[in-house]
Amino acid sequence: MLNRVAPDSLLFPDLPEGPDLRLEGEARRNGHTIVAGTDEAGRGPLAGPVVAAAVVLDLERIPDGLNDSKLLTAERREELFAMIMATSTVSIASSGPKRIDSINILQASLDAMRRAVDGLPTRPDCVLIDGRDVPRGLSCYGKAVIKGDSRSLSIAAASIIAKVVRDRMMTRADLVYPNYGFASHAGYATPRHRTAIGAHGPCTLHRMSFRPLRQD
Repeated sequence: MLNRVAPDSLLFPDLPEGPDLRLEGEARRNGHTIVAGTDEAGRGPLAGPVVAAAVVLDLERIPDGLNDSKLLTAERREELFAMIMATSTVSIASSGPKRIDSINILQASLDAMRRAVDGLPTRPDCVLIDGRDVPRGLSCYGKAVIKGDSRSLSIAAASIIAKVVRDRMMTRADLVYPNYGFASHAGYATPRHRTAIGAHGPCTLHRMSFRPLRQD
């Protein structure tokens, strides 16, 4: 059974305006020395993988401007991606369309986050997880954080890594499947994408359990 938490907005009405190290500091005060953040990108698209990243920041070299990846331009995400990779410990994992169709998008996302955490070269004592759920089988203590990418710098860094990696994957996918425009919409259900599916049918990157592709 998933471990669910109540919306933090109900518990903490004075949430900070942007990500900081409060949650990381709280974890360290509770005895957790190595604290990671994890997030995913790509839960909503009709095609492509869901990508997760786990990041342990170097507290002496935190890049300026970390934030929820959705609030950053593509150019700024690329800049921060390079800085995070140069200064932090990073692990990346993904779940492809077949796995998403097999176990559902939530479980595939959580499994990718678990594997990203497991892939870190040094096992963390605590991982801050964006969302309501703690992945099953996590190898350390996990705390689910609602809107974590706008509250925790570690989660914000993970959101940037996951988003940039997934966008790059979909840009490469566009070279293999040029009829769908993956480079422009990354698999989301844009009018152009829906039109292409209607004209060419789905390809192996499409999530057949998602509407309108699912056939009941």
